[in-house]
Amino acid sequence: MAYRNSFLNSIPLVTKNLLIINVLMWLATIVLLKQGIDLTTWLGLHYWQAQEFNAVQLVTYMFMHDSSGITHVFFNMFSLWMFGATLERVLGQKRFLFFYLACGFGAALIQELVWEFTWESSFVNIMATQYSLTYNEVHQLILTGKMNLAISQYLSMHVTIGASGAVFGILLAFGMIFPNMPMYIIPFPFPIKAKYMVLGYGLIEIFCGVQGVMDNVAHFAHLGGMLFAFIIIYYWKKKGVIGNNGFY
Repeated sequence: MAYRNSFLNSIPLVTKNLLIINVLMWLATIVLLKQGIDLTTWLGLHYWQAQEFNAVQLVTYMFMHDSSGITHVFFNMFSLWMFGATLERVLGQKRFLFFYLACGFGAALIQELVWEFTWESSFVNIMATQYSLTYNEVHQLILTGKMNLAISQYLSMHVTIGASGAVFGILLAFGMIFPNMPMYIIPFPFPIKAKYMVLGYGLIEIFCGVQGVMDNVAHFAHLGGMLFAFIIIYYWKKKGVIGNNGFY
């Protein structure tokens, strides 16, 4: 018990509360789903033209995680604890909380933009394949309103959950503030500087997003979190909130 209390007390306040909220929301999702209540439908981020969309989802989605297993929530929370605690000590509680929410919100906006520019072509391809129609024939059906129900059902399928956008923002900030800190990443047997680790993650996300690798992962939301993190940290460096050359 003493060790457990000591461990919890060692985690900065905002990081600790974020960890607790995320885990509690994950557990609530599992419990309520057994009662026929799907929190993801209400709190997950939907495409803005879907019937299920609500503006509060731009914030609530980042506290939701996949209820079918522990992997999603575990790796996000592990990264939040590992890097977020250090970042909170550097930025302070208020700035860190603002930073975390801003990165998650930014990730949601980028995801909405990606849906905006990609849903129609994806929908047309699916309909053309399913009904043996040409691309132009499907477009004509859309223009005449004969695909409205199918479109509504398709848009409802677009939903994103998870703290990954905010967490990727934290990773980017860590790389900018501690660029030369050595990091040990499995399976590499040698240390990698934080700035190269972040660059590698970013390139992987770009590749996966463009190539459609792991379609169930919101790669562009991750990149959105990193983009907003870069803008915020760059601005704070310019204002002198953070040393221009980092701390290492």
